[in-house]
Amino acid sequence: MRAMDWLTALLTPLSGFAVGLIVGLTGVGGGSLMTPLLILVFGIAPATAVGTDLLYAAVTKAGGIYVHDRQGTIDYRIAGLLGMGSVPLAIVTTLALHLIAPAPGALAALIKVTLGSALLLTAAALIFKTKLAKLSPVPQWTPRKISVVTVLVGALLGVLVTISSVGAGAVGVAALIFLYPNRPSVEIAGTGIAHAVPLALVAGLGHATLGTVDLTLLAALLIGSIPGVMLGSSLSRKLPERILRPALATMLLLAGAKLVS
Repeated sequence: MRAMDWLTALLTPLSGFAVGLIVGLTGVGGGSLMTPLLILVFGIAPATAVGTDLLYAAVTKAGGIYVHDRQGTIDYRIAGLLGMGSVPLAIVTTLALHLIAPAPGALAALIKVTLGSALLLTAAALIFKTKLAKLSPVPQWTPRKISVVTVLVGALLGVLVTISSVGAGAVGVAALIFLYPNRPSVEIAGTGIAHAVPLALVAGLGHATLGTVDLTLLAALLIGSIPGVMLGSSLSRKLPERILRPALATMLLLAGAKLVS
């Protein structure tokens, strides 16, 4: 475990609170904000930032499954189709990372480029989210074709999330909006969370086998994030989404551009 100095020990819970607040307000922003924050601000090694953030995201968002399940806003069939693609690919990707791990420079470069690309993709998903349902040709597809594409989307998310910790939130939700344009937005959100939590857990445990999870850092982040998520969730209906999402997209564009440059 990484020894943190007093300033890091003070700022880390505050960062967890801030990111948790944004997650509660918008439903996205966990990995897409926390991982670049750890790398660019705290100077955490990219692999450790990703591995720690995956378990952070799994714990932070786990309460969302309970809430959505009680509300009946999770389609477990769709979440299961995504998981059929994402979980096996998360395991395969972890094995591939084990092969790259002996060359720390190559691993860090792969993670930074993938993370930067994922942030830019996430920003685009936030910006064009409302247009996806209108552009979707899926209503003309057969149920079998929709199911197959859902599994393939899950596989892509499995690779993306395992390498960068980003993608299960905004990218996953954007994909669900495109594939299931007639589903209520609250059900899309609940189904996305129901898929994201086990994926993040499997990928995070995979990173633990690489030794890229900092438990001290994880605990400090969770101390702040749990009350942050609760506060953000309670405020989410009072703050306009048209302001929150563009602001979040702008932050992701800036972080993504810095990481890929």
